[in-house]
Amino acid sequence: MAHDLATGGEHPDVLRWRGEAERQERVSLTAESLRALMLDCGADDCGFVAVADPAIADQQAWISALLPNAQTLVSFVCRMNRDTVRTSVRSVANEEFHQTYDDVNHVARRAVRRLEEMGIGAVNPAAAFPMEAQAYPAGMRVISHKPIAEAAGLGRMGLHRNVIHPRFGSFVLLGTIVIDRALDEVSAPLDYAPCLDCKLCVAACPVEAIGMDGTFNFSACYTHNYREFMGGFTDWVHEVVEAKDADDYDARVPPGESVSMWQSLSFKPGYKAAYCLSVCPAGSDVLGPYMEDKVEYRKRILDPLLAKPETVYVLKNSDAEESVPKRLKTKEVRIVDYNIPSDNPFSFLFGLTLTFQRRKARGLDATLALTVTDHGPLNATLRVRNSKLEVDFKAPEKCDASLALDWQTLHAIFRDDLPLARAIADRGAVLEGDREKAEAIRKCFPVYRIG
Repeated sequence: MAHDLATGGEHPDVLRWRGEAERQERVSLTAESLRALMLDCGADDCGFVAVADPAIADQQAWISALLPNAQTLVSFVCRMNRDTVRTSVRSVANEEFHQTYDDVNHVARRAVRRLEEMGIGAVNPAAAFPMEAQAYPAGMRVISHKPIAEAAGLGRMGLHRNVIHPRFGSFVLLGTIVIDRALDEVSAPLDYAPCLDCKLCVAACPVEAIGMDGTFNFSACYTHNYREFMGGFTDWVHEVVEAKDADDYDARVPPGESVSMWQSLSFKPGYKAAYCLSVCPAGSDVLGPYMEDKVEYRKRILDPLLAKPETVYVLKNSDAEESVPKRLKTKEVRIVDYNIPSDNPFSFLFGLTLTFQRRKARGLDATLALTVTDHGPLNATLRVRNSKLEVDFKAPEKCDASLALDWQTLHAIFRDDLPLARAIADRGAVLEGDREKAEAIRKCFPVYRIG
C-alpha cells in the first residue's frame, strides 16, 4: 500500500512515532526517580539545580548554548580512591584522576541515553577536557561544574578551590547534565562548609599558591601544576621552535621533561602536584585518621609529598621563585614563561589579578592611575594595599602616580619587563607623581617572558 510521504499519513514510522509520543507524554520525571537513575548509572551522589537559580546566573549563555530549552541541571560526583590520589608516585595518582574523569563521562553518557529513551532532552558536557579550545583563553569553558555542585548541595569549595563533598571529601570529580525537564523539587546548598580549615593544603602546595588567609595565587598554581596543559605546552613549543639544533634543545629542556611531555600527549596530561587534594582530611568518610592522630597523619600523607625530589616550575620574579629553594630543599626550581595571551588592554589588566604576587607587595600601599591612550582612551586604576590588588576600570579620585601610555608599551612593561625609564624615554610614556611607588607596583608581578 502506498504511503502519502508528503503528509506522513500512513507511514509506519509516523504511526509508531505517534504511539511513542503519547507514551512519552505520560512519563513523569521526579527528583526521586532521577536520583535513582543517576545512582543506577554509576554516580556516587547527585543533586538538582533549576536553570533559573540565581547562583548560576552567570552561566546562562553557556547553558543555553548546550541545550536551548534547558530547565534543570543535574550535578553528580564520582569518587576517587583516596590512597591512590595520596601517593607520592604521581604517575599513579594521575592515572586515578584520568580513570575517574572517564567514569564521570561514562556515567553522564549512560544517563543521557536513558533520558533520551524517555523522550527527555539531555546534554552531557565533558567533566574536564575537551573544551572549546579554539576560543582560548577567554572562551574555552562550556560550563562551570563547581558552582553548580555547590548549588546542588554536593559540597562547598575549600581553601584549595576544590569542592569538598560532605561525605567523600575532596576525593571526588564533578559532572553535570543539562536536561529540558523541570523537576518537582530541587536540591538545597549545604548549610555548612566541610572544610576543616586545617591548612594542610597550604602546607602541601610546593609553590604556596594557597594563602593562610584564603588568598589564591592563580599564576603559581597554573605555572607548576598545569605545566603540561595549555600554557606550559605552548612554552615547550616555543623552546622547540627557538632551539638552534638538537644540542641547543637538550640544553634548554632536560630529557625527563621531554619524555614527560610525550607521556602527557600520549596518555592524557599529568598534573605536577594536586597535593592540596591529596592531603585534605575533610569529609565524614575521610577525617577519621586525621582526628585520631594529626601528627601521624601529617607524617604519613603530607611529609612524603614535601620530601619528593622533583622539578617545580615558577615564573621569574615570583613569590615561588624565592620561597621554594628556602622551604623545600629537595625541589629543583626551573624558571619558565607564562602563556595566557591577551590581545587587548582590558583583558590584560583584568588578568593582572591572576599574576599578582602577594609577598612582593608586603608593606606596600600605593595607587597607580593608568590611561591607555590608543584604546578609547581606557582608564584604569591599580591599587595595592594589605598585600592585595584591586583593578578598577575608571580613573581614581586620588593616586600616588599616573601613567599614560599606549597598549603595546603597557604590554611590554608587564609582559616583557620593559623598564619604566625606557618606556618614558623611548616610547613616549608619560609619568606623573611618585615614580618609586609606580616602580614598586610593577615589581608585584612576575616577568612573563624570559630569555
